Amino acid sequence: MNKKKIINDPVYGFVTIPSGLVFDLIEHPYLQRLRYIKQVSMTHMVYPGALHTRFQHVIGAMHLMQLAIDTLRSKDVHVSSEEEEAALVAILLHDIGHGPFSHSLEHSLIEGVSHEMISALLMDKLNKEFDSRLSLAIIVFNDQYPRRFLHQLVSGQLDTDRMDYLNRDSFYTGVSEGVISFDRIIKMLTVKDDELVVEAKGIYSVEKFLIARRLMYWQVYLHKTVIAAEQMLIKILKRARMLCQQGEELPASPAFSHFLYGQLDAVSFVRDAVHLNWFTKLDDTDILSAIKAWELHSDFVLSLLCKRLLRRNLFVTEMRSQDFDPKEIDELKRKAKMYFQVNDSDVDYLVYHQEVQNSAYNAEKEPIKILNNRDELLEIAEASDLSNLEALSRRVVKYALTYPKELRLVM
Repeated sequence: MNKKKIINDPVYGFVTIPSGLVFDLIEHPYLQRLRYIKQVSMTHMVYPGALHTRFQHVIGAMHLMQLAIDTLRSKDVHVSSEEEEAALVAILLHDIGHGPFSHSLEHSLIEGVSHEMISALLMDKLNKEFDSRLSLAIIVFNDQYPRRFLHQLVSGQLDTDRMDYLNRDSFYTGVSEGVISFDRIIKMLTVKDDELVVEAKGIYSVEKFLIARRLMYWQVYLHKTVIAAEQMLIKILKRARMLCQQGEELPASPAFSHFLYGQLDAVSFVRDAVHLNWFTKLDDTDILSAIKAWELHSDFVLSLLCKRLLRRNLFVTEMRSQDFDPKEIDELKRKAKMYFQVNDSDVDYLVYHQEVQNSAYNAEKEPIKILNNRDELLEIAEASDLSNLEALSRRVVKYALTYPKELRLVM
């Protein structure tokens, strides 16, 4: 069978599948599942074009990894064929543990279980299935390989994951502020002491990358309407689970039912392999088909949330730099109880308050290093003449209050 295939990607053009192992992994049901999981969850409620998938993203990230390795080799950085394949497999599988609607429902389906944990479990399972051919990829993914630049290309301040999702998300949302010079950044990468660094002439492209990341978070990922839609989705799942625990029978797919009715935590999820098997059968369609059925349910709160989400009659979100006065929140809850005729326990499904935060660059965790013309390494803030670069590394916190828009008119 010919496994040297080409994928036509709207962002990069033709992407080549580099090996038989990579082809077999792409064809595997675990990876094919990512075709049915949206990359940016509910963002299409604001930007209608944002319907791209995790599958497209991992293919794009793999393509950028290949470009990065080719660049490093052109600068006499030795990368063996085994290391190359390991890096490509690691980035291809880095999102394999994402559940329905990506980050939105990450801790709602199984409390305390992150997509990174599930990715690690699935990689181990695939490694057994592929006769340990993924062992080096797992070592690279877990940052246990001595040549750290390979891991940094998978997960770091300038990794191919971030480069692809910024480029791809800006493409599909139409938000031009997120466009980055990914090709320029990759061409400026090099390695010193087995660490990934950037040549001095690439500093402005990196600065633009960091600024683009910050703008995309506030304009796309943490857009106030996206927050409202995601919170409604989370509350729908919470309400459905509560009803199931009270003995209600809710229509849902077998895989979704497994998590709706079961009370799982991280320990039980890891201990019993049946949970992971059910998880690999879940995607966005399970959740969406359930919501379409639940809008007809007799429970007022569940029906209300489902109807409004499906019809994009979304709640509103106010965002502020200073936290909301508890009296203001209590007043909104009072109005909600009166307007919707719900009790104290139900009003929390209609009015909710949260903290959101973002930092474009974490200098303490892993600084971006610039290699100057004297072969010296400088942290990017030292090497840059951009005065607000240090500001980009500060964590920005905002507060969000979400509630039905009718409450603005209630006295």
